[in-house]
Amino acid sequence: MVKHWRVDHEEKYEIVENWFLKDLEMIDGKEADTDNPYFDMHFHEVYNMEAYSCASKYTFARTLSKLNAMYLKKDFKIINFDDTYLNDDSIWSSSNRDFVVVMKVCFYAFSLLCLSLCRLS
Repeated sequence: MVKHWRVDHEEKYEIVENWFLKDLEMIDGKEADTDNPYFDMHFHEVYNMEAYSCASKYTFARTLSKLNAMYLKKDFKIINFDDTYLNDDSIWSSSNRDFVVVMKVCFYAFSLLCLSLCRLS
């Protein structure tokens, strides 16, 4: 888990806690039929998490599932997620769903570039 904050124009990150995928027992999306970024991660205790958006919550769950399939092949549950958005064979699981996030990042990067080129009087 990473703590994030801003100091003036700098962004700071601090690693607060580490977890291992092998210890993950279950991911609970809480509500599969609503658009919310909240989910629970079940290790030896339950951690309540909030993603940046519902799309990033699903991306995170897909990533953990793929990492598990590639390296651990452990059986852990992903519950209260819409299976349509979790499966690779779905049309909705393409990388196009993250287009808005990528566009925001590009917009912010372009804005920072423009601001850095502006002269202050």
